[in-house]
Amino acid sequence: MALQANDYGNEWAHNGSQAETLIASYRSEVILLDLGLPDIDGTVIIQQVRQTSATPIIVISARGEESDKINALDLGADDYLIKPFSVAELLARIRVALRRNRYLVQQTATPVATQYSNGALRLDYDAQVVTLSGTPIHLTAIEYALLAEFSRNADKVLTHHYLLTKIWGAESTSDTSSLRVAVATLRRKIEAAPNAPQFIQTYIGVGYRLVQQPEE
Repeated sequence: MALQANDYGNEWAHNGSQAETLIASYRSEVILLDLGLPDIDGTVIIQQVRQTSATPIIVISARGEESDKINALDLGADDYLIKPFSVAELLARIRVALRRNRYLVQQTATPVATQYSNGALRLDYDAQVVTLSGTPIHLTAIEYALLAEFSRNADKVLTHHYLLTKIWGAESTSDTSSLRVAVATLRRKIEAAPNAPQFIQTYIGVGYRLVQQPEE
């Protein structure tokens, strides 16, 4: 009922055998799996799925022992919720799984550069290190995520909605104040004159653009 109320289509299996059939028949985006199935153990389903698919698996189980959780995660589950849990938490975990899956699909489909340079600014994506004229710049996780997204879309105007969805998630698309603050703090760290930025330009009411500078 909670899934339907939030516009998530779903197929329901009452036991492990039905689950195996449904998983083979449908291209699911997320699998919600109870370990306490009436015919087989849910961990068997995890192992079977992981042989052929990277579909996110969220375990929902009454088994609260740490060893059960570790075993399920080691076998390939992506998340583990212990009963009882709130519907709000389940929906949040589903959103995280969907975002992660979309990101992995994008990374697989598109060759990803390991480094980026823009004038004196350098990003090493693998090491998540940012330097300016050779000096390391300390960024928060949000600031780094913003800069990385700008760099991958250099010279393109990224809208407020796009950035909020990409960095903060779909539920935060109206929180432009957080985006404005994050961009301001990022500018203070990478711009020689934050009030007259060379790198990050503002498009009032629309979004921001990272300007590609001449190589030094």
